[in-house]
Amino acid sequence: MSTPTRLAVAALGTLAMGMGLTLAAPATAAPDEVVYDALGDSYAAGFGAGAVLEDADGCSRTDAAAPLRLDGRQRIALDDFVACSGATTADLAGQLPALGADTDLVTLTIGGNDIGWTQAIGACLLLDDPTCAQALAGSRLLVQGLLPARLDAALTAVGRAAPDAHVVVTGYPHLFTPEAGGFVNASPEEQEALNEGADLLNATVAAAARRRGFDYVDVVRRFDGHGVNAPDPWVDPTTFHPTVAGQETYAAALTAAVAPQRRR
Repeated sequence: MSTPTRLAVAALGTLAMGMGLTLAAPATAAPDEVVYDALGDSYAAGFGAGAVLEDADGCSRTDAAAPLRLDGRQRIALDDFVACSGATTADLAGQLPALGADTDLVTLTIGGNDIGWTQAIGACLLLDDPTCAQALAGSRLLVQGLLPARLDAALTAVGRAAPDAHVVVTGYPHLFTPEAGGFVNASPEEQEALNEGADLLNATVAAAARRRGFDYVDVVRRFDGHGVNAPDPWVDPTTFHPTVAGQETYAAALTAAVAPQRRR
């Protein structure tokens, strides 16, 4: 700093003290809250993982759901939690009124209920091998032939309803840990086939999200070794949905995906 500049600064300081003023740095405005709306199916609703919240609509949202865990992190303020157990891509239209021009962040999990996935799991657990194989083949056909267009339509509608939002689409975990051995009637080989079905579903959801310019969050690796038949399952062996620990894992994955520098 030059001598004239130092003198000018000192003079300003003296003048301020003489006038009873204090020189201070300009105040920085507090950052705004991030308005957050959570959509999707039972995985987003937290089905089976905790106490059911007010359930007049039959959606079975629970107090352990990942969106509730995200609330309060990184200035995120959960506005509407409308994820609903059993929701399909078509049902997502009924959740869109929660969104608006002020929505900053949207998370959703969707697609699993469009492809007969529950029926395929049931066939492999309870019925014979040929029926399991047939159910898996049928599910794959739906994923490849039907689901992409349905996802495109649903995600386009989300983008229109929340045009300025950062939208994050989450995938599904592997339900089984084949190295842990058989589970009910599902052999390790059938469990591998079911996990491969989940991979196909996830790849289809991820491709649809990226076509729309949304972020996709994969949770398979985070759930690795914690399937229904693992010593420490993060998927409940009766509901085949994430446990409390599983919902915490979803919340951790979402927190990483919505870091401030990654928001729109």
